[in-house]
Amino acid sequence: MANFISLFTLVLILVFANWGKPSIDDTSSAWYYLWAYKWYITGFFSLMLGFSLIYVLKIKWQWVLMAAFATIASAILATNLIENSKLAPLFPMMVGIAGLSIITLLDKQDDENREWTISTWGFAKQILPLLAIGVVTAGFLLGSTHDGQTIAGVIPNEWIQWLVGGNSVFSNLFASVVGAFMYFATLTEVPILQGLIASGMGKGPALALLLAGPSLSLPNMLVIQNVLGTQKTVVYVTLVVAMATISGMFTDGYN
Repeated sequence: MANFISLFTLVLILVFANWGKPSIDDTSSAWYYLWAYKWYITGFFSLMLGFSLIYVLKIKWQWVLMAAFATIASAILATNLIENSKLAPLFPMMVGIAGLSIITLLDKQDDENREWTISTWGFAKQILPLLAIGVVTAGFLLGSTHDGQTIAGVIPNEWIQWLVGGNSVFSNLFASVVGAFMYFATLTEVPILQGLIASGMGKGPALALLLAGPSLSLPNMLVIQNVLGTQKTVVYVTLVVAMATISGMFTDGYN
């Protein structure tokens, strides 16, 4: 339970720190206020993380306090010295991550704290290069958007609009089938979808692809076929594709 609280707090910090800006005409919804005050919310959960480090992970409170002061000082400096509002929060976030890593690595009371940081660094070395390659490839082939401007990719937008534009049965079904057979790394799904949407992909097919992609892949189907047999695999794949297609078709009603 104690480890769950610490992990859950870290997840909440990640969620609110990355909370995206709503549409331009949205200035009064709950999503807008969550975005407008996301750094205050992130700061609140950071304080909860500090208490968790002291009372749950049993890290020395002096170390936690020093890391907190360093993060707060960096936030004040970034606010006053960095004019770009998008870049300013990155500095205190990096300082906070560095502080958390240092105090857990130096902790000699519980070996699990040190192993947690070492394992995290090991996963980062595995994931970040793949993520970088996926983002660059998606941007090169499909294009992207930056500060409201669309940047074209190598693949003509007309092809994407013809296959998965709009919200027709064909476009949703095509996106579901492609998503079912392709292997998507979890962290590359968002940049790939961003490139496709910037090139003319409809929101319905985007949702269909996002639903079918993580649920299925060709290697996944082969493993399921070996365990459950061909008939049950066909039923499972058909249900996933059908539900992803139907969900995509109903998306426009919630825009």
